[in-house]
Amino acid sequence: MRTVDGRVAGRRGQATRQKLLDCLSEMLSSSPYRDVKVIDVARKAGTSPATFYQYFPDVEGAVLEIAEQMASDGAGLAELLEGRSWVGKAGWQTAQELVDGFLDFWKRNDAILRVVDLGAAEGDKRFYKLRMKILNSVNSSLADAVAELQAKGRIDKDVSPAAVAGSLVTMLAAVASHQKGFTSWGVKQAELKPNLALLVHLGVTGKKPTK
Repeated sequence: MRTVDGRVAGRRGQATRQKLLDCLSEMLSSSPYRDVKVIDVARKAGTSPATFYQYFPDVEGAVLEIAEQMASDGAGLAELLEGRSWVGKAGWQTAQELVDGFLDFWKRNDAILRVVDLGAAEGDKRFYKLRMKILNSVNSSLADAVAELQAKGRIDKDVSPAAVAGSLVTMLAAVASHQKGFTSWGVKQAELKPNLALLVHLGVTGKKPTK
């Protein structure tokens, strides 16, 4: 791990760098991204702006570091679908566990994902690539699942696996980022997950789940 000027950071330097990232993550949970300043992050970490600039070019550079780590963790969402069946009761279990895992991941990383969504919406390719890295891990697995069911004659041959998977992943991401908003519609969290899982199961299999 190196500093901005190319020097290798020692153990103490790495600890300081991580503390700055942790403090920034915490601040993003309670402050708008645009309002977070280097001096505030440094003060919260008990160090100076000069020290911050040893490790990051600016706040955005540090945010990208956090986002890249989060996106790497998000690639693990594919594990929710590895080797899973979409037939019968097993299919309903798969749909539920995918929804649980996806919503939980979004909830854990809500603050940084809001920044990633903002950057992607504004056309920043760096944030767009990170967002797609997360979604692709689930998208590819869902497309494979639909294609496999189609090959076995369980789904109409006119269905596009890529279109179905892309639509479902987009829906999951939209719902996940709007979780708090559902309460204003009178929807409880306990109701959201099974109904979202129902839509995912219908999307993949074309059938109501066997419970």
